[in-house]
Amino acid sequence: MTTERTENEWRELLTPDEYYVLRESGTEPAFVGEYTDTETIGVYKCKACDAELFRSNEKFHSGCGWPSFYQPGSSSAVLEIVDNSHGMVRTEVRCANCNSHLGHVFTGEGYETPTDLRYCINSVALTLIPAN
Repeated sequence: MTTERTENEWRELLTPDEYYVLRESGTEPAFVGEYTDTETIGVYKCKACDAELFRSNEKFHSGCGWPSFYQPGSSSAVLEIVDNSHGMVRTEVRCANCNSHLGHVFTGEGYETPTDLRYCINSVALTLIPAN
């Protein structure tokens, strides 16, 4: 089931920073996000719709300034879309449930992870639910 809301409903639900990132495809500043360096065990959900996106065992320290994951919690959790904005070609990552912008995914950077991917995700787009 997908979550659909009007832009006015999104504005009422989200803080201005959350709206900027999730609905306007913005980016929070590097190294300031709540989850950049956290090692708490749990599940990361979409701030906009509460869909499960990533798990802490898929998170790694990339040093890039944003939380990094080597894969989503499931193959159907996120959408990957070609992003030609800002004079470059990247792959945007969106929540598959509510189509909110989460960040970008990069390949071929040489991290020692099980995949050759770095999902670079804005902390403000996530809610961490700690494991019991």
